[in-house]
Amino acid sequence: MTASANSSVIRSRRNSTWVESIGQYLADWIADLGAIIVGGLTELGSFSVFCLRTCRWLMFRLPKWETMIPNFYQIGVMSLPVIALTGTFIGMVMAVQSYTQFRMLNLETRLGAVINMALVRELGPVLAATMLAGRVGSAMAAQLGTMRITEQIDALAVLGTNPIHYLVVPRFWACFVLIPMLTLVADFMGMLGGGFYSIYLLGIDFHHYVQNSREFVGLFDLFAGVLKSCFFGAAIALIACHRGFHCQAGAEGVGRAATTAFVASFVTILLLDLILGIILEAINVALWPQTPKIL
Repeated sequence: MTASANSSVIRSRRNSTWVESIGQYLADWIADLGAIIVGGLTELGSFSVFCLRTCRWLMFRLPKWETMIPNFYQIGVMSLPVIALTGTFIGMVMAVQSYTQFRMLNLETRLGAVINMALVRELGPVLAATMLAGRVGSAMAAQLGTMRITEQIDALAVLGTNPIHYLVVPRFWACFVLIPMLTLVADFMGMLGGGFYSIYLLGIDFHHYVQNSREFVGLFDLFAGVLKSCFFGAAIALIACHRGFHCQAGAEGVGRAATTAFVASFVTILLLDLILGIILEAINVALWPQTPKIL
């Protein structure tokens, strides 16, 4: 009887320990989930306040040209080689990947329509913005993050200069104005690259290639791509500057700010591309109802 009683006591203790461990695990899991939700809401609120403060300065006061021109040069001029090279290879890769399927259907001359349509409406704006998010967005986040941890931003506030107006607004205008222009450069170089590969290396007739491109690619397609890139540029500037302004201390904090700025910008670009694509396609169908073009 004593042995059986001891074994039952041990068994009950094991069961209670097992139940307590499961309860502790669930409690930790709920606590972690709550911390993630609270942290996400806090970050969203901080970003919203940052955007509102930036918009206030955008509407009521423009920065001086002395602060605008260096940002325009760094974001626009210094990004031209990367964007031009990226656009050229995008067009060539599309020609390589699409030629075999079009040749099987005896539609090689329609290759220009597909390449140029995809470049102007989707690939040009998205890939140009992605490249700029990696080059420009990460650089802005790292630069502003370094200024934050070295207290240069606090020094500007002490001297009576608003950090948002002096640091964020010029970068926002540079991204908002120049990224659409860089998108046009990417589109142009992609068309040249795809046309060169298709005509001179694949042997497609020049006249039919150009004629089909003119027939299938219209002004609305170009407008849609440029409009998307305006939103992409604004998102890159706001996200990168926000991450830089709220950078944590130390070299690790600066690196994390640059990384999170690129990741958040990339995800936002894809989300905006989906939303704007749906809206613009609905507008196109509503304003210019027509039957689908047959390749």
